[in-house]
Amino acid sequence: MSGLLALLDDVAGIAKIAAASVDDIAAHTAKASSKAAGVLIDDAAVTPKYVTGFAPARELPMIARIARGSIINKLVFLLPAALLLSQFAPWLIPPLLILGGAYLCFEGAEKIVHALTKHDDHSPGPDGSHDIKDPARLEEERVKGAIKTDFILSAEIMTLALSTIDSPSIWMQGATLFVVALVVTGGVYGAVALIVKADDFGLWLTQVGRLGATRALGRGIVRFMPWLLKALTVVGTAAMLWVGGSIIVHSLHEMGLHWPEDVIKGIGASVGGDNGFLVWLTKAVIDGVLGFLLGLAIIPLVTKVITPVAARFSGKSGDAASH
Repeated sequence: MSGLLALLDDVAGIAKIAAASVDDIAAHTAKASSKAAGVLIDDAAVTPKYVTGFAPARELPMIARIARGSIINKLVFLLPAALLLSQFAPWLIPPLLILGGAYLCFEGAEKIVHALTKHDDHSPGPDGSHDIKDPARLEEERVKGAIKTDFILSAEIMTLALSTIDSPSIWMQGATLFVVALVVTGGVYGAVALIVKADDFGLWLTQVGRLGATRALGRGIVRFMPWLLKALTVVGTAAMLWVGGSIIVHSLHEMGLHWPEDVIKGIGASVGGDNGFLVWLTKAVIDGVLGFLLGLAIIPLVTKVITPVAARFSGKSGDAASH
């Protein structure tokens, strides 16, 4: 009897440890996901454009393929790389975060410049496949382009998540990154699916609704969706600049260059005082402005140096790769 009680006590102890581990993973996941919120918003804002122009029946299958590619990006390639970094080269994490932040700043600034300058609406799309006439081939190219873009954003998400995990245990880090990958991918592409199909749902309501209010709701959804997509683009761009700037500033702080973050914190405290939201907003605006200025500085480097070199090595013409 005493042996059975001892066994039950051991089982209870193991259950408590397991429950604590689950709680820790959940806490780390929530912290990591909130840290990457700006990247997630941009991911959800960018992806719908890859499935526009296709038959409604192909939209969800395309999103499913992109989501599957995103999971492979995170779990097969990025998670092992992140764990190797944390164990053997943790000093590389801040520089990699700076590179990722610089990419976000470039993307955000490039979007603003693109919106404010004249450009050809019929130029090749982000995957270079705008002029392909074969729908099946176009779908394949669009999916590949979306997965390539997702890889960069996923790398930033996973690196950010790793930087928030304060546990030295590689098992805790791996479990947290695994859960983050599933939660983030499910959340982002679930939201994308809802966004993409919302106008079809609204159109369906206008056709089958028996009540005038139901048909009016459908028409309202159809009219609202273009505005929502535009708002997502604006919010996503602002989030990229804010997140990119804040990542760079904080990573410099981690590398020993403290004054940029200290100055921004000082300005936030002087402007916001005891108002926590105003302090955060001030710091976010400063980070966003810094991100935009840095992105503007990076644009010539990317368009004049990096893109032509990459096009030469990939065998593509400079014109096709310069968009």
